[in-house]
Amino acid sequence: MKRLLDGVVKFKDEFLEEHKEIFDEIAEHQDPHTLYIGCSDSRVVPNLITKTMPGELFVIRNIANMVPPYRATNEEFKCTASIIEYAVKKLEVDNIVVCGHSNCGGCKALYYPEEELNKMPNVKEWLKLADEVKTKILAKNLSIEEKEFQTEQLNILKQIENLTTYPCVEEGLKNGKLNVIGWYYVIKTGDVFQYNEEKREFELINSEA
Repeated sequence: MKRLLDGVVKFKDEFLEEHKEIFDEIAEHQDPHTLYIGCSDSRVVPNLITKTMPGELFVIRNIANMVPPYRATNEEFKCTASIIEYAVKKLEVDNIVVCGHSNCGGCKALYYPEEELNKMPNVKEWLKLADEVKTKILAKNLSIEEKEFQTEQLNILKQIENLTTYPCVEEGLKNGKLNVIGWYYVIKTGDVFQYNEEKREFELINSEA
């Protein structure tokens, strides 16, 4: 706990003071350019990866960067759906990035034994959003490493597919006001790969890209 408290003090005394103009500017309103949908994994830090400052990213983080398909229902709580809707309709973001990553615990959990998943009923229910991914991967003859890698990348594409079921996203794509992008982040190297729809593959983002 002391580490957290010391960090709060250091943030205010050092970082905020160094970037006072930015915090003055965003104090009363926000104007993010991107909705970032990523994993809750503690090793994946959106602003660190993208070198962005406060006010630039509107963020959704959950297990395995999932996006539930759009459903116009009267469900009481619809967290992810409401964030997407707010980002696109109210904040008018230019981009939506769905970012998966290497060594994803959520993707690994898709293959846990039933008895282990039963101990985490909410996680078990959440992971159903990637049932189609699991089915496709299990149909292949893959090594453990290949299964992990392909699950993580196929899951990004599945969640983008779910994302495009939202009317506001579909409209934004149709009128050219919105970009939807798939990223795959490698924790060990810091490499980020962006999905190329024409080539149907993830390509490394670098200074030449």
